Amino acid sequence: MTKFSLAGLALAAGLTMAATAASATDIDVILPLTGPGAFLGKAQQTALMRLEQAIKDGAIKEAPVHFTFHDDQTVPQNGVQLLNEMKAKNPPVIIGSSLVAVCNAMAPIAKNGPVVYCLSPGIHPPAGGYVFSSGVGTKDLAASLIRYWRLKGITKLGLITSTDASGQDAERNIREIVALPENKDVKIVGDGRFNPGDVSVTAQIERIKESNPQALIAWSTGGPIATVFKGIAATGLDIPVATTNGNMTYAQMDQYADFLPKELYIPTSSWMAGKPGSALDEAHKPFRKLYDAAHDLPDSAATLGWDPALIVVHLLTELGPNATAQQMHDKLEALKGYTGVNGTYDFTASPQRGLTEDSVIVSRWSRDARAWQPVSGPHGLPE
Repeated sequence: MTKFSLAGLALAAGLTMAATAASATDIDVILPLTGPGAFLGKAQQTALMRLEQAIKDGAIKEAPVHFTFHDDQTVPQNGVQLLNEMKAKNPPVIIGSSLVAVCNAMAPIAKNGPVVYCLSPGIHPPAGGYVFSSGVGTKDLAASLIRYWRLKGITKLGLITSTDASGQDAERNIREIVALPENKDVKIVGDGRFNPGDVSVTAQIERIKESNPQALIAWSTGGPIATVFKGIAATGLDIPVATTNGNMTYAQMDQYADFLPKELYIPTSSWMAGKPGSALDEAHKPFRKLYDAAHDLPDSAATLGWDPALIVVHLLTELGPNATAQQMHDKLEALKGYTGVNGTYDFTASPQRGLTEDSVIVSRWSRDARAWQPVSGPHGLPE
């Protein structure tokens, strides 16, 4: 397949589907628009609505689509119910949901289709299946973070994770990374776990503090990470802290401003950085232009929705109005050389995801600039 980017799409004449300018193809999207995960779901809904309008206005040349949003309320059972209802229509693809627990609950229902493109990087679908995952995987994110710190001389780590699906996944992956030969000098000197509903983790942070770590990995999202940040502030633990890019939203940074760690690092995909003139830089332009026009700032959550939606739209444009789940699955599995805002996708090299550690950088939150600033190149290599 030839290499192309969003900029190329904006210039190319999109193949027409039975849906015309007056008749858009409907794509169902399951998101947490209410409940604890709404900070992600609403950002992704906004990204998809802007994409839909950009296609309608001709800024991106694809066949017209309409995204129909369904609220799972951050409840896995609701995601299952919604997916079961949608399967009756035999759609080729459904986008969503945004959280590990909801996506994991939905996955068995999609064993034989439709394609379910989950917007959480924290799930790890088996190769060859109908479930796909957005963004760079947890293990690759953590690997680049630990490499960055190790090369900076930080080898004694504290670790605190939530006991939910995303926290368990993170702890398992982080321990596997620390055990790699390249990290033979890296040690987890203190750890702790907490339930997402806990109102305080001060005791866990105190125990970690006693182990004298040089830095702390705090892996959870939403409200629970706020509890961790408050615990860090309450105990006076003054070391670099890293968290998942699931917390890479302006809404959270603003809401938690009074108790954010002084040094907050987040490993993320390359959505904020691209060398001028590169395919990645070109892919960023239409995305950022839409947000600039709305006097808004995109964040990681927006990108996790944008790329999957545009990939789905592009493939539906190629397949035509009678696309089947099998055809969508096969097209996705074969897709490579596609540059989106999070990197260049190659589903043959990275099944079900398309992105690898090649697309990971480490960022640091700047309170003064109110921005995440890249501090590494790909793979977490310090610049």
